[in-house]
Amino acid sequence: MIRILIIEDDTDINNMTAEFLREKGCIAEQAFSGTEGRLLWQMKEFDLLLLDLMLPGLPGGELLRQIRAASRIPVIVLTAKNSLDDKVELLGGGADDYLTKPFELEELWVRILVQLRHRGNAGGEKELTFKDWTIDPQARILTAGGKAVELTAHELGIVELLMRHPKKVFTRQEIYEAVWQQDAFIEDKTINVHVSNIRAKLRSAGTGDYISTVWGIGFKLTE
Repeated sequence: MIRILIIEDDTDINNMTAEFLREKGCIAEQAFSGTEGRLLWQMKEFDLLLLDLMLPGLPGGELLRQIRAASRIPVIVLTAKNSLDDKVELLGGGADDYLTKPFELEELWVRILVQLRHRGNAGGEKELTFKDWTIDPQARILTAGGKAVELTAHELGIVELLMRHPKKVFTRQEIYEAVWQQDAFIEDKTINVHVSNIRAKLRSAGTGDYISTVWGIGFKLTE
């Protein structure tokens, strides 16, 4: 999974961004000051940083310089500055990209994926493959027969779970707990609908039958 550290003192922006990234299937850690951000960056492994410049404690510009002195981790700066000189200074100071506030979350996501592709498989995870399916764990993209298939975060999570354990039969409750990361009881139809949607999206690539129903139990991949 993609691990992203958000260093942003605006609580609304930080929380909104973190929630969005988690919906995309990422692990999103949050820091609300430069000092806290530096501590988390030093303690944990991340694939990418989102960095505000106007931070309490350690300023964002100084934190960026410290990060660049020790690491080539991709850094996208979130900034209210929008002049050409400001942008040139950001890129010259070590930022890989920048996004001017206010920004659209979908545009941020595209920029994140671009940076991860530039770095290759930053988290070290290898591609998952099963027959004609391939998942890039960093970009969170499924290709079937060489074509990208647009899945929701939960749909992709189900496919990824099955691909990581191709011989296992998963109950609907096991799928829910692993993908939704909750243990609350749900009706079987919730998982049934998601699997049905996955099959429908994959029919055009001739791989809609890769997920088998094991009656009375749940689902597994078709051997």
